[in-house]
Amino acid sequence: MSLKNSNLVQAWLVLLLATLFGTALAGIQAKLGPVIEANKVKETMAKIPVLVLGEDLAAELADDNQTLTIKSRVVEVKKNGITKFYTVYDAWLPEGKMIGHVVKADGQGYADKIELLVGLDAQGKRITGLFVLAQKETPGLGAKILEDAWRGQFKEKSTEKHLSVVKGGGAKEDQIDAISGATISSKSVTGIVNTAVANVASQLEVTAGPEKNKTPALQNKEPSKNKERS
Repeated sequence: MSLKNSNLVQAWLVLLLATLFGTALAGIQAKLGPVIEANKVKETMAKIPVLVLGEDLAAELADDNQTLTIKSRVVEVKKNGITKFYTVYDAWLPEGKMIGHVVKADGQGYADKIELLVGLDAQGKRITGLFVLAQKETPGLGAKILEDAWRGQFKEKSTEKHLSVVKGGGAKEDQIDAISGATISSKSVTGIVNTAVANVASQLEVTAGPEKNKTPALQNKEPSKNKERS
């Protein structure tokens, strides 16, 4: 076999293997995709109490065998000809008082897409917590966005101020201290938070619990339907 034919055979073999490998990955992704998304939803629901109440109050609620009432909705935002959708989880205390919201947001990180859960107070005026739902940043560097100490910087920040990233510590009220050696990852997370807050905070409403939103007229006119819905 000539050198030319040998190279041609090798090229076709590489192409065939790449095609088979790509097809296999697509099949795996198609099969695991729904499972991965279902796990994310489950993890999100588990994290909401901590994001809106904090670790201590969330633990107290659980110890009392009480739970938050959580309802999800989609917020549509149109800016500069681009439409973006955010999933927002509204949360109420057992007695019916709205306690806060959690916004699911995403954006490009250093290595791949980063998905976040941003906790906000009932009025949408301050950040109550931040959780990284998914990331593929560099281990030991960008992946430090997972650490509680770094994410804790966002807590209690005002949503009315644009957050910026600084190096070397000494972050001010509207600043986030960058992870050493991972400025891009730090800026990516901060940018995702800034964008989500700017797009969604003004559209949040403070309401009574879902059950308390029913009007007396509706309850009087359709008691049987209301009973079925409960």
